[in-house]
Amino acid sequence: MMDFVIVTGLSGAGRTQVGNTLEDLGWFVIDNLPSELIPKVGELARFKSESPTPVGLIVGSDGNVDGVAPALDELRASGAKVTTMFLDAATPVLVRRYGDTKRRHPMLGDLGSVVNAIDQERRRLEPVRESADIVIDTSEMNVHDLRRRVVEIFGEAGDRDTTQVTIMSFGYKHGVPPDVDLVLDCRFLPNPHWV
Repeated sequence: MMDFVIVTGLSGAGRTQVGNTLEDLGWFVIDNLPSELIPKVGELARFKSESPTPVGLIVGSDGNVDGVAPALDELRASGAKVTTMFLDAATPVLVRRYGDTKRRHPMLGDLGSVVNAIDQERRRLEPVRESADIVIDTSEMNVHDLRRRVVEIFGEAGDRDTTQVTIMSFGYKHGVPPDVDLVLDCRFLPNPHWV
């Protein structure tokens, strides 16, 4: 059985971050997918290998929102396990996020202000929110909190709170390796490679 997660929600609430987290968990993720293509992706995914990769579909509010429910019904009818996740946040938080990133709200158009665009988007997505399996309010979350929450929901036991430690030997005269986060000077330990 194929696993699908449909991630939607308000612009600025963290859809892209959820997609990045699902990718890190080994999922195949498609961002900004029009709702009309959801059943087609399900059809193509069925013909993949015998060990299917779970699929995350990020559906933005600028796509055909009215077409999401029928597309999900068609996907479920094909035997796929479908979970819908809706990301929400308070209007002042979304306004601040748009101010911090200096990005333009996708529904701004002739509405004049980001607040009006967010309110219109919220009204437009209300039916999708009501039918979602998982609703996450990201108002009080940073990207790390959201990532942790997504890993709790969709990650395997080995994906949770893992830290990778690599011990390596290097010469200071050649410089510190570029991909390290922490360097400890352990020259007091005996070096088994020193002759």
